[in-house]
Formats: sequence, structure tokens, C-alpha cells
Amino acid sequence: MHLDVQDLRNFYYRSTLGRAAQKSVRDTMLGLWPEAQGQTVVGFGFAVPLLRPYLKTARRVIGLMPGPQGVMRWPAGGPNVSVLCEETLWPIETGHVDKLVLLHGLETCENPTALLDECYRVLGPGGKALFIVPNRAGLWSRSDRTPFGFGRPYTLSQLEAQLKKHHFLPDRHVATLYQPPSRRRFWRKTAAFWEKTGRSLPLVMAGGVLMVEASKRVPAPTGGLTEAVRRPLDVLDGFGKPVAGRNSS
Repeated sequence: MHLDVQDLRNFYYRSTLGRAAQKSVRDTMLGLWPEAQGQTVVGFGFAVPLLRPYLKTARRVIGLMPGPQGVMRWPAGGPNVSVLCEETLWPIETGHVDKLVLLHGLETCENPTALLDECYRVLGPGGKALFIVPNRAGLWSRSDRTPFGFGRPYTLSQLEAQLKKHHFLPDRHVATLYQPPSRRRFWRKTAAFWEKTGRSLPLVMAGGVLMVEASKRVPAPTGGLTEAVRRPLDVLDGFGKPVAGRNSS
């Protein structure tokens, strides 16, 4: 079940904890995707807090927000790029997306199979998708004071297995949000320390959020070779073959 867009906006834009979470996840994403020059970038769920760095250089940026969640105008102070849509039927042509980001989209969707099929449909050749989900082993998925405490948390193996079933090839994975999901002043002041320290820990131990980058895998043709290819025309077909013993002079 999707959270309400007003609750998501209040968390990411009006709370100290939410702004810290936004920065941590966005900085980690930029480590994977530092630029999107001339590309089409799409976010689904409530991914707009992560898309601002691409507004100036991308060819197009679109924020898709599912109907059960609701939509808000974004970005503030600029032309609106957010769109209300069906969660498994997007107003985007097939194969037109270069970069796709899902935040608060997969774990809250009631039909993840259909959602992943839609992700696959819109992604273009060479395109990349970034799936951001709560880590089942992390603290953030255990607290309902943040959006990461709702929906289905994942382990890395669960997420990668689900992506492979839908013809995605996982390329890289990282974790982020090592700081505790607390609004207390001590934890907010030491957030940067915990994020830096957490990067040296094994993935399974502490990261509140898992991020998996995946590419679109195009299945090989299954029809086999045609008769013409299996029996290729000989280079000298059509020419008379030499007769043994005949003088060529």
C-alpha cells in the first residue's frame, strides 16, 4: 500500500530526519550516476527528491507518481514535471527511458510483477534502472516513523532474484542510510560520521536502504537459423565445375 504524497512530502522536505535521508540516498545515487547529459530520466513512486541534480543537463526529467499515492507539483519554482499515473500503466513510450529510479515504488506496489514488466517496457537499449528499497536487515525498515518502515523490505538476494525473473541483469549494488532513524539531536549531529563509517561494513549488517542498479537484458532469438543460413549458397554455385582430365588451354 502506497503512502500518501503529503506524508512523503512532509518527511523529505519538512523534517530534519527526512532531509538527512534524502541527502544520503541522493549522494549515493550520484556516486553511481554522476550525470545524465542529454538523457531521459524517469522516477517512479516518490523519487523526485533524487532527481533535482539532473534537471539542468538531462534532455527530459519525469516524476511518475502512482494514483494510490497521489501527486504533487515538482519542482518548486520551476516548470512542473510530475505526473499522476496508473502504477502499472505509464504514459511513456516503449524503450524511451535512459535512467529509471524507483523510490517508495516497488516495496509498496500491490502488483510488483506488473510493475517490473512496465519498468522493462519503458527502458531503452543500454538504459539503466536503480531500484531503491528498505533493507530487511536494517533499522529503517523496523521503524514506522519513516517511509522505509512501510511495504515489503528486501534482502539483496531477494531483490536480485526478482529482477532476474523479469529479464533485468543486476550490475552493481550498494547500501546507504547507516545513521539511526532517530530525530534526536545527537544522532542528527553525528549522521555524517555514521554514513562514512557504515560504508566500511558488510552490506548485510547495517544499511537501512539497498540500491541495486540493473540493465535491461534482451533475450536471444529462439527461432533458430533459417534454412538459407543453415545451407548457405556456395561461392561458386552457378558456375560449371571443372572436368577431370580436360585441358583448360
